[in-house]
Amino acid sequence: MALDMEKLNEFVGKFVQDFGASLHAGTIVIGEELGLYKAMAEGPATSVQLAERTHTDERYLREWLSAQAASGYCEYDPATGTFSLNDIQAFTLADESSPAYLPGAFLVSVGALKSIPNLIRAFRTGEGYGWHQHDAWLFHGTEKFFRPGYAAHLVAEWIPALDGMEARLKAGARVADVGCGHGASTLLMAQAYPASSFVGYDYHEPSVDWANRTAQAAGLADRVKFEVAPAKSYPGKDYDFVAVFDCLHDMGDPVGASRHVLSTLKPDGAWMIVEPFANDTLQDNINPVGRVFYSASTMICTPASRAQEVGLCLGAQAGEARMRKVVTEGGFSRFRRAMETPFNLIYEARP
Repeated sequence: MALDMEKLNEFVGKFVQDFGASLHAGTIVIGEELGLYKAMAEGPATSVQLAERTHTDERYLREWLSAQAASGYCEYDPATGTFSLNDIQAFTLADESSPAYLPGAFLVSVGALKSIPNLIRAFRTGEGYGWHQHDAWLFHGTEKFFRPGYAAHLVAEWIPALDGMEARLKAGARVADVGCGHGASTLLMAQAYPASSFVGYDYHEPSVDWANRTAQAAGLADRVKFEVAPAKSYPGKDYDFVAVFDCLHDMGDPVGASRHVLSTLKPDGAWMIVEPFANDTLQDNINPVGRVFYSASTMICTPASRAQEVGLCLGAQAGEARMRKVVTEGGFSRFRRAMETPFNLIYEARP
């Protein structure tokens, strides 16, 4: 077999990039957990100075800094031997209020990778692997990764795109956030709409405990609460607004969940469904964003769905057509794409 050497070298170059990225992910998590990026944002420093600043071992830190510089995650000045973050690096790596804060994504990645032995077994047997079975880094990373995007878009763009819902929330509404995780989306809405009351539901008890502590610390516990409940049987009736953020595709029975959401809404209520951006066909999702979501779906979303009853396994690249089918089979009569971002699709469903 005669190989095209130019194409071979091109593919090996891609491998070098991916291999380096896979190892570099671990260094980003180390930097996030130890506060190294935030310390670097304070100003240029040698490895010795940064070790003193962060109370870490200089030799380890020197190697870590070298990896960051080689990866383009910090700047190195050979004349002074100092490392620093430029404005973009500081904005994305050190500022947790930034809409483009990135370290959480690597917590998700490294947390999911810890489950590889279990996922290999799942591939062989067809069994599921539940969200709750993953390492806690996945839960913390998910909050850190999704919260900046929600903070940037949820109140400013997504809710205003829904028919009449912004005014309703300002006047005072009853809201359920289903599959709320650590409650970042719930708390962002509660802070923006002080006349409304909110309850977040999730089947994962440690996440619910975390969310309640966060609500208490934020001074919102008087009108925000979190409870352990699955999507198909959470309590309450006559909600004005139900939201589901980046998790309908993870559910084993999303049609059953849709049916239950409908039963808990007021006749004039609305359901907002936030999902990863996806086109309807595989060939249209073969791109860098699709690569991220298909990979995450292989390790997290599809096994989570398979671990539940029905196990529909929509996957993170379900697309609008499949979501429409799920929602309308659940009994909703109206479904539309309210808006989109490069990473999300925002749907509005009405009874």
